[in-house]
Amino acid sequence: MKRIMITPAWSFSDEAGNQIAPALFLLLEAVHRHGKLTRAAEDVGISYRHAWNLLKRWGEFFGIALVELERGRGARLSPLGEKLLWAEQRVNARLGPQLESLGSELNLAIEQQLKGMQPVLRLHASHGFAVELLPKHLRGLRLDLQYCSPREALAALNRGACDLAGFHLPRGEVGKAVSRNYRDLLKRRSHRAIGFISRRQGLMVALGNPRGISGVKALADRTVRFINRQEASGTRALFDSLLAEADISASHIHGYETEEYTHSAVAAYVAAGMADAGFGVEAAAQRFGLDFVPLAMEDYLFICHQRSLAEPNLIAILALLRDTLFQKAVEGLPGYSPHRCGVIMHVDAL
Repeated sequence: MKRIMITPAWSFSDEAGNQIAPALFLLLEAVHRHGKLTRAAEDVGISYRHAWNLLKRWGEFFGIALVELERGRGARLSPLGEKLLWAEQRVNARLGPQLESLGSELNLAIEQQLKGMQPVLRLHASHGFAVELLPKHLRGLRLDLQYCSPREALAALNRGACDLAGFHLPRGEVGKAVSRNYRDLLKRRSHRAIGFISRRQGLMVALGNPRGISGVKALADRTVRFINRQEASGTRALFDSLLAEADISASHIHGYETEEYTHSAVAAYVAAGMADAGFGVEAAAQRFGLDFVPLAMEDYLFICHQRSLAEPNLIAILALLRDTLFQKAVEGLPGYSPHRCGVIMHVDAL
């Protein structure tokens, strides 16, 4: 099946019009991961000579080497090489979900034009690594996936703009506080909840945790730089509840007002050395080579209308959630578990 994929791209040009080749970013990431230019070139699928020439060319372009090679010690990114790599990763992390949502809309419109109306499941959900797995495993049913805040997703369900709304609730007393943000949008008689996954949320810190950050109280130290999630996100609601539980004022946290829009974007921000800590899921921390301080467990749930449970598109998604292969894919995500995956519940049980 032909599908549109929208990916962010950016260029760095000089007066002569020379522009950075996209392959350079792949090579920098591979050098960072392997620490050897030979392994990096092999990983990217180019010859050692081509990799060397690519680094030489763009080192001359900037006037500073991008990779430092030492006999017997392999290769490592120079400070400029690190900045370029983290800048590219932050662009992908920040724009990826929005572009994925746009791509979903365009693919659906094109397929309906070419093939006529096909079964479609409209899912509005808070962004997450497990949600990203759904389009890869769903067969025989088109998924119109739109990323938005939990309140936006539930509001869309109530006005008939989607079939499923995805949001997450922390466990314990903190969860009771967060749930107040959504109670006015949940209808106990007509709504039903579908279990999806559980995941760990916590603080993402540099490898080795050099600042010794062990919890939210450490963030009140004004020398600790923090990167936050956007105000409407469920993760921000969880973080604010943890601050309230610890009796910490947001005004005491350096960087509280600085926001990113995905877990990966927060992780990239910390990995780039622009913050000492950020709040998000364990999977994002591991993806960017960070350490993780777990602080809360939460359940990610889907909400639908009870009457929709007998419709073919809901039957199909329930079958996927209960499928062993899909649940194993969820278990492969650090900090994730297919908790009550595919189990239908009354909203009063949340």
